[in-house]
Amino acid sequence: MMRVAVLGSTGSIGVSTLDVLARHHDRFEVAALAASASDGRLLEQCLRHRPRVAVLQSPEATARLDAALRAQGARIEVRCGSEALADCARAPDVDIVMAAIVGAAGLPSTLAAAGAGKRVLLANKESLVVAGPILIESARAGGATLIPIDSEHNAIFQCLPPGLETGRAAHGVRRILLTASGGPFLRAPREQMARATPDQACAHPRWNMGRKISVDSATLMNKGLELIEACLLFGMEPSQVEVVVHPQSIVHSLVEYVDGSILAQLGNPDMRTPIAHALGWPERIASGVQSLDLAAVARLDFEPPDADRFPALRLARAVAESGGTAPAALNAANEVAVAGFLAGRLGFLGIPRLIEEVLEHHQNGPAVALDAVMETDRWARELAERLLAETAVAQT
Repeated sequence: MMRVAVLGSTGSIGVSTLDVLARHHDRFEVAALAASASDGRLLEQCLRHRPRVAVLQSPEATARLDAALRAQGARIEVRCGSEALADCARAPDVDIVMAAIVGAAGLPSTLAAAGAGKRVLLANKESLVVAGPILIESARAGGATLIPIDSEHNAIFQCLPPGLETGRAAHGVRRILLTASGGPFLRAPREQMARATPDQACAHPRWNMGRKISVDSATLMNKGLELIEACLLFGMEPSQVEVVVHPQSIVHSLVEYVDGSILAQLGNPDMRTPIAHALGWPERIASGVQSLDLAAVARLDFEPPDADRFPALRLARAVAESGGTAPAALNAANEVAVAGFLAGRLGFLGIPRLIEEVLEHHQNGPAVALDAVMETDRWARELAERLLAETAVAQT
């Protein structure tokens, strides 16, 4: 039995992970579940999957969950806070860690899992963006295996030669092509994008995702973050990673080799496919996803992204070329800007403008120590919040 900790269990990735795990009771045991503050949903998951421990970040939610589990007679240890989360990730009775906590908040537990030599199913792209070199070195030192869960990076992982060390370039690879759905505003004029509401931005045409990542998809920042992530995971230069818009979301990414061969991974747009691949790796296990009917799909379209309408992609590529602490600044500014948009404090087109202003003030440095990275994260958030407040005042 492989014992699995699902960090971020109440989000879309966590729910899909538990769905796959439930199909394989003979192979997997749920050892730990963790969420931010959704104690009601976590209670349901605990009663169904019976983990050894459950973790919440909110003290109030933790108290409610503990009381509810006691009332049900469930013997599950309930803990609170970031250190408890890291303890779950490094626990001796855990073999696999699904790192699905959104944003930079997922970094400490992901680092803990990597340092403890776990198989880390990396759904938290921000951990790599913010502290990629540190995370990869921690995984190497701890003997961990990093398997990406993003559909694009998991597709690349499947198209590369087996046994490739994380962060090392594969011999014979010419370039990587990251596919992007284009999000809900692929054909929208800028005037419509300027008036976009959070609900419109979160109405993804292909994927069912959380609100933060849905907004990232609408701005194409998710693809920019994935470009940075791909360079780190697969040892590629930014010039070797291209983004191509593919509205059907059937081809999840491609790898081109120097002999002209291009390998692609295809499948229905369902996150249970990469999750099942990573859980069963190096074997294959059933995911519950329906078989792809190519005749029904009928056509596959590809086009270059419009960098003028989606400037977030340009910003991310520049940051990928700069390296150092610039990705941490980009990610922090983006998290603040997206939160401001979702709260009605910032217009949709203001998201990349705010990020660019933060980057213009950033003094880049090496990302070799976690303290330096986290200081950049703190600085960028504070500046972004100030700029956001000034923008809100200017609009009143």
